[in-house]
Amino acid sequence: MVALVRTVAYLGLEARGVEVQCSVAPGLPKFNIVGLADKAVGESKERVRAALSSMGLALPPKRITINLSPADLPKEGSHYDLPIALALLAVMGVTDAEQLADFVAVGELALDGRVVPSPGVLLAALHASQLDTGLICPTAQGAEARWASDVPVVAAPDLISLLNHLKGTQRLPDPVRGEVEAATHGPDLKQVKGQETAKRALEIAAAGGHNLLMIGPPGAGKSLLASCLPGILPDLSSAEALEVSMVQSVAGTLEGGRISRARPFRAPHHSASMAALTGGGLKVKPGEVSLAHLGVLFLDELPEFQRAVLDSLRQPLETGKVDVARANAHVSYPARVQLVAAMNPCRCGHLGDPALACSRAPRCAADYQSKVSGPMLDRIDLHVEVEPVSAADLALPPPAEGSAEVAARVARARARQTARADETGARTNAELDGDPLERFAGPDEVGRALLMQAAEAMRLSARGYTRMLRVARTIADLAGAEQVSRVHIAEALSYRRQPPRA
Repeated sequence: MVALVRTVAYLGLEARGVEVQCSVAPGLPKFNIVGLADKAVGESKERVRAALSSMGLALPPKRITINLSPADLPKEGSHYDLPIALALLAVMGVTDAEQLADFVAVGELALDGRVVPSPGVLLAALHASQLDTGLICPTAQGAEARWASDVPVVAAPDLISLLNHLKGTQRLPDPVRGEVEAATHGPDLKQVKGQETAKRALEIAAAGGHNLLMIGPPGAGKSLLASCLPGILPDLSSAEALEVSMVQSVAGTLEGGRISRARPFRAPHHSASMAALTGGGLKVKPGEVSLAHLGVLFLDELPEFQRAVLDSLRQPLETGKVDVARANAHVSYPARVQLVAAMNPCRCGHLGDPALACSRAPRCAADYQSKVSGPMLDRIDLHVEVEPVSAADLALPPPAEGSAEVAARVARARARQTARADETGARTNAELDGDPLERFAGPDEVGRALLMQAAEAMRLSARGYTRMLRVARTIADLAGAEQVSRVHIAEALSYRRQPPRA
């Protein structure tokens, strides 16, 4: 006899259907799992054996073969435990095989028969919705699965409860959709004393989704400014929140099925590896750049990152996605992020201060900043120098304008970009390209003349030229102007200063 149970395999943010086929045939007792399974899947036979034993059931003393079809699709993860166990129980006659055909099953089994969480349940629920079937998953992830439209969800705490539910002798409660958490933000801009130029650059970056680099001595407030950015960004829309939650589900960080409207803010340490930043590893998990999708990726002490790790971000910053190629899989994750970086002007951090600068200045500045490649810097729209804050500035009362006032202006600018989205296909000005860029960000004649003159003098690349147009369009949106003019171009160019090179 052969029993079939449906489950999924995860390839990036795509859930592909997998059929768990169980066959019990005469022969020497053996338990085989075939179908390009990794070690975690191969070990599931021991977890399944122990889980059935905890229920008082023993595997039949025959040749048991589990085939995961299609056989040429890599299978990774512990979520195959539950469908393998259900297929075995169907062959043994403990449960109805035809009833299981109405469900997609995912979940890891504990040795005592409990069904414990495994990553990716939200994607499995969306896949079940496309197939118009139900979903069997762990109780702890029922709230997460309920976000996938009106999919019937059976959230089982253990195998015995699940079998009783399928037989009709017990009714498992329907899970409730997870809560939408109110957006929580970081520090208020009122905590930042002085730094008006940096605050203005932060507002422009938030309004248009632009990348930002802050250069300044230690203690000038670069990290504080970056942590204030989530407080002035608009909350995620419902569709965006679900998109972000899908990445979190695959990464296993979506706790309790709670979806947040706050934009992600990720700040990896400068010792992070390439796999940690862009994704990869044995199971090709999403990296920090994908976990920050539709949010902020903050890289503090930028030159301290390994150069190869930083350069691996160049393609995701342009395309909005990261492609991880392996011998047995090619996985894509979304990576539409806003990069905010901070760095000291030199290793000692006090370039320009005769009392504190080291004896190697200014050569040390060129050596230190050259650790960041030119192509990487070319992808950053706004370069701003953060000056040290004096004791007199710190003694002043808090500024009258804080995050709430700046966020209101940012929201109005974003609303203008949303109104153009049907024609541009871009959520923010940072995504404008091609004909929409020229149509909506093209300056007037005086502004174009200034841009052409500056592009020649500053030797802007084609990428730098288009990024200046995008920044100028954002400055015009903040001012409520329909046409990009000379004043908007001039301000955009003021943020294009390159740090000194060797």
